[in-house]
Amino acid sequence: MRGDLVIGLDSSTTATKAIAFDRRGRTVAEGRAPVPLSNPKPGWFEQEVSDWTGAATSALRQLTRKVDAGRIAGLAISNQRESFAQFDDKDRPLRPGTLWLDERAQAEVADIVSELGDRVHQISGKPPDVTPCLYRCRWLSTHMPKLWRKTAKTAEVHGVLTHYLTGRWATSTASADPMGLLDLAAMDWSDKWLKAARLTRQQLPELFRPGDIMGEVSAQAARLTGLKAGTPVIAGGGDGQCAGAGANSFLEGRAYVNLGTAAVSGSYGRDFAIDRSFRTLVAVAEDGFSFETAIRTGTFLVNWMVERLFNVNPAKNPAIFKALEAEAKASPIGAHGLVLVPYWSGSMTPYWDSAARGVIAGMSGNHRRGDVYRALLEGVALEQAMTTNQVAAATSPITHFAAVGGGSRSDLWCQILADAAGRDVKRLETAEASALGAAMAAARGAGWYGSVAEAARGMSGKPSKTFRPRSKDARRYAELLAIYEELWPKLSGWNRRLVAFSASAGK
Repeated sequence: MRGDLVIGLDSSTTATKAIAFDRRGRTVAEGRAPVPLSNPKPGWFEQEVSDWTGAATSALRQLTRKVDAGRIAGLAISNQRESFAQFDDKDRPLRPGTLWLDERAQAEVADIVSELGDRVHQISGKPPDVTPCLYRCRWLSTHMPKLWRKTAKTAEVHGVLTHYLTGRWATSTASADPMGLLDLAAMDWSDKWLKAARLTRQQLPELFRPGDIMGEVSAQAARLTGLKAGTPVIAGGGDGQCAGAGANSFLEGRAYVNLGTAAVSGSYGRDFAIDRSFRTLVAVAEDGFSFETAIRTGTFLVNWMVERLFNVNPAKNPAIFKALEAEAKASPIGAHGLVLVPYWSGSMTPYWDSAARGVIAGMSGNHRRGDVYRALLEGVALEQAMTTNQVAAATSPITHFAAVGGGSRSDLWCQILADAAGRDVKRLETAEASALGAAMAAARGAGWYGSVAEAARGMSGKPSKTFRPRSKDARRYAELLAIYEELWPKLSGWNRRLVAFSASAGK
């Protein structure tokens, strides 16, 4: 058995991290590089393929300067999901990749639903939504037909990086699945969805289950990254499912919650299940599924509020977050009658309304900055409590959260979530759950463990702090949650009218 380290290569929306872990899941060394983001038109979000590969190269090169590449037993990828690009017959990118944030294909969602109906959810496990690549495939084929005709391959970030490292077009089922192109029962590309996307199987990477070896680092990639040629490249998965493995969501009653750019939560189940309260994804495991909820704005909304609403530059005033926490802590439950619905980038679970927009309700002249900030923290927590209750009712009981991500460092936010959800929140020691989950898949592929779940037992971090629901506060939040759950259904029709009015401006 070669090597005593494995690498989790986490290519997220804003940065790529290459982290070396030992057999117990301890971080030994890491490298990081930023990934620029472009917003060329309203609703369009793109990145250059060269930035995906360049950031991975830089991060790996930094890492291999710190540890002997001969110690690396294998590498697996965690990636931003639903972000993909197109390539010609010489493997050159035809245009920038489009991201999961991209909203250009809203009309195509309606078109494909009119053609396929409820089968979209039943077969793919995902209610119709603008996020999966399926709909952008239709948009690109309609609006950029010349480019589409030149497309020899299309691949998500995992497939792109696998090709870059090995020279082989291959990807993990747990990364391909969020594209919305898999038949989850067959665990294969769906011919129905490929036809709807105007793609063929030949244009897509070969599929591997998480933990399986897809190829080896090529001589060219070895020269660029500092890795040893022949190092196994092992199927990982999308960053959300990798975070689930990294947080050991295989434990009975556990759901992970990643308070990152988006607030994403998931629980594991062996049996396929669907419900509008979650989307069903291939788990980073040999079998089974991740039942995932997603709030598209987590710490993104924190940063937006600080920079856009409060007009503070965090880089020049890093103490702003500590000040806001103190002000929010002084505000009572319910923020003096203020409620925030965190749909700044639309709603995925449970309403699947890409036109949904954020709401701050109950404002008065008595409210202060701390009240608004508390309403933000409570809005995300109440939304998470609502969807977690729905997931538990449709699948299996959820007794506690394993919290990861930058937002989990906030004691106040974790306590609010515990009180609002009526569940323990266990903050895990590792802040890099996605990279760790990929490393667990690598550890399985390297032969360290017999399964990803076994790797999770051996490598997952222990809770550094547990936040328990406080009975009095939990009762108060239960009252507030009942009010919160009624708000969006009452506003959704009004919101559609407002969105239509805004869209008609200048016509």
